Amino acid sequence: MIKNQKYIFLYALILSIIVFNVGIFMGYMLESSRLNQIDAFYLDTEVELFDQITQKEALSMLELNCDNLIEENIQFGDRIYQEAMKIQGYEGANKISKSMVLYHKKFDVLRALFWVNSIKMKQRCGYNSHNVVYFYQYNEPPLEQESKQKVFSNLLAELKEGFGNNILLIPLSGDNNIPSINLLMEEYNITELPTILIDEKVKLTDIQSREDIEKYFS
Repeated sequence: MIKNQKYIFLYALILSIIVFNVGIFMGYMLESSRLNQIDAFYLDTEVELFDQITQKEALSMLELNCDNLIEENIQFGDRIYQEAMKIQGYEGANKISKSMVLYHKKFDVLRALFWVNSIKMKQRCGYNSHNVVYFYQYNEPPLEQESKQKVFSNLLAELKEGFGNNILLIPLSGDNNIPSINLLMEEYNITELPTILIDEKVKLTDIQSREDIEKYFS
């Protein structure tokens, strides 16, 4: 009887070890799959962004069609926003690893570069879409600030859905110590997170409704 109990205990122990290791392996595979998807997003976005920059530089030398460049820039801005939402979903579904933080920084740099490119193209071609840049705290925001940022994010998402291509919504983490973003924050005097910067002119740090943002688009 005692011998049988020992076998049962040993069997349960072995089964527990197997289940535990399978769980770790599946978690690793899921994390790897997410990182591979983000890597593919990043590479595609990087190529498209550098193509946009090349077109802008060519515009200064050649008689290129502004309408086509504007349309492509708007579509690219929408894609960057959608991919930012996907990454946010991955981060929400999984513990944020060092690799995930690195990918987040890479996308921040690309989005900052896209913003600068959009400013220059807007000056050159004079299109009417609004640049809406959302600076927020990425690394362990306090609970109160996290709640405030969630309100900001939801209102901006509603705004984007309502205005569509008339808004280029560009989220940027302001606390990842990225030199280019630090310089942009200094240039536009962004000293508080979260902050919404509209058309490089209007700064909002306290909003309660969609109308608090919308009124600056008239």
